[in-house]
Amino acid sequence: MKLYMVSLGPGDYELITIKALKALKKCDAICVPTKSKGSFDKSITYKIITKLMSEFSFKKEIIPMYTPMKFLDEDWQKQVNIIVDAFKTHKTLAFVTLGDCSVYSTVYYLLEKFEVQYKDIYENCEVIAGVTSFSQASAKVKKALCKGDEAFKISPLLGKVVPCTTVYMRPKIGMNTSSIMQKGNIYTFENLNLENENISSYKKEEVKKYMTLFIDFI
Repeated sequence: MKLYMVSLGPGDYELITIKALKALKKCDAICVPTKSKGSFDKSITYKIITKLMSEFSFKKEIIPMYTPMKFLDEDWQKQVNIIVDAFKTHKTLAFVTLGDCSVYSTVYYLLEKFEVQYKDIYENCEVIAGVTSFSQASAKVKKALCKGDEAFKISPLLGKVVPCTTVYMRPKIGMNTSSIMQKGNIYTFENLNLENENISSYKKEEVKKYMTLFIDFI
């Protein structure tokens, strides 16, 4: 059993990562969410998947998943149930989402439920990161989101103060991290994706590696 949570990027099928494409090729079926039952073939997600299958010469069963985007618990549960039911006939599944899985995505609503209800699926799930809409928007106009000692912030347009996950980057080796005031659950990421990658579920007191970042998850 294997579940891939696949980021498709922001609307352009060519912005999918190689890792995501390989996952789609390996899976037995692809779960494709759509906002409306009557417009599945018009959805951006569906069009990206069909373009990828056409250009890279592979064919997979597509499992439609109606997602009205009302942020109701029962809607997330229906999607979980569809995936669980699909595992009765398939060993490997992919669930796809636009943009990147980590930013305002259905993926983590589903994973929270899998972690509680279906531990085996949760433990055999791989989340594949992707290109975000704002990184692509930055590239389109050749304007940096941040450079030097600048920071940038992502805010939902809700007209109210909301909790905030914070990413701390560009530390210097030997730097003490006492200035980072923990608000949620801090993780330390060292040498991501390299041979000596190390991820710690706490804030390290001193920066040991050049490629280090901290994320304080709300």
